[in-house]
Amino acid sequence: MSSVSVRNLDLNFGDVKVLRNLNIEIERGEFLVLLGSSGCGKSTLLNCIAGLLDVSAGQIFINDKNVTWLEPKDRDIGMVFQSYALYPQMTVEGNLSFGLKNQKMPPNEIAERIKQASEILHIEPLLKRKPAQLSGGQRQRVAIGRALVRDVEVFLFDEPLSNLDAKLRAELRVEIKRLHQRLEDNTMIYVTHDQIEAMTLADRIAIMRDGAVLQLADPHTIYNKPANKYVAGFIGSPSINFLEGSLQDGGKNFVAEGLEIDLSRYDYVDAGKDAPVSLGVRPEHILLGKTTKKGWFQAELVIDVVEPMGSDTLVWSKLGDQDFRFRVDGQTELSTGDKQVVHFDPKRVSIFDQETELRL
Repeated sequence: MSSVSVRNLDLNFGDVKVLRNLNIEIERGEFLVLLGSSGCGKSTLLNCIAGLLDVSAGQIFINDKNVTWLEPKDRDIGMVFQSYALYPQMTVEGNLSFGLKNQKMPPNEIAERIKQASEILHIEPLLKRKPAQLSGGQRQRVAIGRALVRDVEVFLFDEPLSNLDAKLRAELRVEIKRLHQRLEDNTMIYVTHDQIEAMTLADRIAIMRDGAVLQLADPHTIYNKPANKYVAGFIGSPSINFLEGSLQDGGKNFVAEGLEIDLSRYDYVDAGKDAPVSLGVRPEHILLGKTTKKGWFQAELVIDVVEPMGSDTLVWSKLGDQDFRFRVDGQTELSTGDKQVVHFDPKRVSIFDQETELRL
């Protein structure tokens, strides 16, 4: 049984189509991440699920109940926003209990829920403080706790870590992962533009663009078998190399200026065909040195730019006459002008039709 079901959903602002015929089934206990660049519609979709925006067409179900026209308070959801939105005059305890008191919940049950949420989020020592006395990470924990005490089926997170520094984001990302593992029956829908958050947190990722979902799959599939060229370029840091060329010999070879790659190891989604294509290979899949492995591609390159990044180094070069970059261990000594042999397995590349940009 789906926990959240979005069916044929459209949202228009006047003549502008913001969301277009969206269909998503989210299972009970699943952690789904809505990922995309600014303006793709991910937060808008979350607000539709929350009831903060009225849809133009389609329906939304939560636990098999049609909630399309219900008020947010009647949808059995808890929402955590980008801004902490805490009441500054109240203590942490007061912020956690405010909504429960409005629901006329008995004081002993309120105290028990606050105790449980505080233990899960490690904010017990903060209960008597006011928001001004808390760090950004502590405030966001309290904001999560305010949703947690409501004991709801579905949690909605709208870029909750974007206002924090990198170190705090990493720490709270782990805490949110632990929270999901502990609340294994609760569904979580999480909006972010940060691909690291998406890859580390999600059971499945919905990559959005222009109000539509381009691919909905687990992180491993998104990374290794992107459905189209946009998804391939959006996921991965540094981004994937795209080599422009064409397929020949019934899709058995990729050919470009000064370059030919044997694709006999490549697993096509559709049957190989002779056509202009883009071949994508990730920088981390390229290895230094010669290989004797059958069917692997290798070539000698001249190093153009070396970018040390600590644990690894990004190297810029050219393959044929096209820009080409690869990652090596940070301790590898390379210099501009060096000649190096590199190799990679064509089985791990992605090939996209240049006209449709879909994976072949």
